Amino acid sequence: MGEKVVCVTGAGGFIASWIVKLLLQRGYTVRGTLRDPADPKKTEHLHALDGSAERLQLYKADLLEEGSFDAIVEGCECVFHTASPFYNDPKDPQVELIDPAVKGTLNVLGSCKKASSVKRVILTSSLAAVVFTEKPLSPDVVIDETSFSIPELCEKEKEWYVLSKTLAEQAAWKFSKDNGLDLVTINPAMVIGPLLQPTLNTSAGIIVYLVSGSPVYPNYSFGWANVKDVALAHVLAFETPSASGRYCMADKVVHFSDVVKIIHDLYPSLPVPDKCVDDRPFAPTYQVSRDKIRSLGVELAPFEASLKETIESLKEKGFVSF
Repeated sequence: MGEKVVCVTGAGGFIASWIVKLLLQRGYTVRGTLRDPADPKKTEHLHALDGSAERLQLYKADLLEEGSFDAIVEGCECVFHTASPFYNDPKDPQVELIDPAVKGTLNVLGSCKKASSVKRVILTSSLAAVVFTEKPLSPDVVIDETSFSIPELCEKEKEWYVLSKTLAEQAAWKFSKDNGLDLVTINPAMVIGPLLQPTLNTSAGIIVYLVSGSPVYPNYSFGWANVKDVALAHVLAFETPSASGRYCMADKVVHFSDVVKIIHDLYPSLPVPDKCVDDRPFAPTYQVSRDKIRSLGVELAPFEASLKETIESLKEKGFVSF
């Protein structure tokens, strides 16, 4: 058999970089897309990966430009679509988050449809597209892959990132159903773990915020997943013929009041906030079913271990010092 060729969109990103690393390790030829392949901040860490000299090709592509992925995905057996903006407090959510997420996903899927070579598309979705429903959450509620966030609810609560991921995933399922594409989605919670890229991504930025002398912690409960597990899930979702549908990934759901306690136990010298940003009741925790992700062969790293890895990586990269 010849070398298998696959494509990873947004290849310089936090999750995507780990997917690229894993694919190269497993002998794939990887075509990575970037908005700006000339930016060393986006590419140097990819060129440093084992196997990159022989089997990594980087291309310029723009999510909002129709057809800009056509030539790149032609000849690829699988496309991992991870590129989607993630940050909080957008000035214009439609332009900054929703359009790139939804139109970008449809553009990439449109190119995949034209390419006869593409056998499967793996979409990086999010637990955000799963948990935002009318259903009240509590520690005994178990969320699984059958749950879909409700766009109207996200809009009402001004949860723009959640809305962008929900609309993008809905659009992806509709498009793949209408066009006979084999789609699998990976729906991780908040992703942390060691950084390959030199820049600070949003989820790691939250940890930096918590250890940099901020007086308050957010009133949120998030699920957490390790980036290495998330990358592995993407690759196994391609390599496992029977993989289908959505795969939720969260080791456990923890309120920020407990996150800061855990950081304090791990690193007593780090200045963590000791009070909540508001005096409303704490956002409830809940459970996320592991049955489906386990069936793919992924065991989730415990949150404490992931947190420690994240802080050690942030220290090594100079984002925190202690």
